[in-house]
Amino acid sequence: MESRLAAPLSARMVALAELRPGMRVLDVATGRGEPAIPAARAVGPTGRVVGFDRSAESLDIARRKVASEGLANLALIEADAVTLAGLPDGRFDAVLARWCLMYLDDPRAALRGLAARMEPGAPVVAAVWAELDRVAYLALPRRALEAVRTGTPALPSATSYGVPGRLEADLEEAGLAVSHAEDMEVPVFESDDPALLVEWARLFGGVPEARELPPGGAKRWEAELLALAEPLRVGSAWRLGGTTRLVVAHAKRA
Repeated sequence: MESRLAAPLSARMVALAELRPGMRVLDVATGRGEPAIPAARAVGPTGRVVGFDRSAESLDIARRKVASEGLANLALIEADAVTLAGLPDGRFDAVLARWCLMYLDDPRAALRGLAARMEPGAPVVAAVWAELDRVAYLALPRRALEAVRTGTPALPSATSYGVPGRLEADLEEAGLAVSHAEDMEVPVFESDDPALLVEWARLFGGVPEARELPPGGAKRWEAELLALAEPLRVGSAWRLGGTTRLVVAHAKRA
C-alpha cells in the first residue's frame, strides 16, 4: 500500500535529482527498495544504484521486488546509515534519502559522511515529514489519545525534522549547499475498513501509549480516532498521510 500511494514521492525525488542514464546513485536506508527501484530504472543498465539499510528483513522484501523486475543495476546491501560501514568504496553522482534521516541516532554525522562520498556538484534529495499538525497520520492518533487520557504523549520521532529550516541547517553544516525546497502531500494509508484504520494507526501512528490503554480506554481512543478521521474520508475510504518536505542540496565544488 505504501509503495503504491507514495510512488509519486519517489518519482519526484528522482526528478529533483535529475537522474540520467549512467549515473551512480546511493539510496540511504532504502527499506523495501524505495526510491532505489525507480532510480535504477532512471539510470538504466549503464548506471548503478546502491540501496542500503540495516534491516535485513526489509532488504529481503526489496530483493524480491528487484528480482521480479529484472533490475541488474541495483545492489542492495546491509549497512549502517550513520557510520556508512559496509558501503562499497567510491563516490556517487546523486544521493536519495526518503523518510529516514529523522530516525537516525546522529543524522548530522550521517550527512557529513554522505557528503564525503558525493562527487563535486552531486545532489542529495532528502524527504522528511513536516510539522506534526500537517501530518495527519501522526497528528490524529495523538489527538485521540489526548482526548481519552491525561498526560501528553511523546512527540513521534518521525516529525523531528518538522521544525522549518532544521533540515536545511543540517545539510549546510555537513558542507552541502541547499538549492531548493518544496512541500508535497503524500498519503501512506488508504482503506474503507474502519477496523484496519484503527489497527494501522495503533501500529504506525506514533503513539505507542495507545497500545497500552485498558479495554475501556482503548475503545474510547478508537471512537475518537474515527471521529477525527471522518473529514479525511473520500467516499467510503479513509486516506491518511501528510506533508512531506523535500530539500535538495549539492556537494560543493572545489
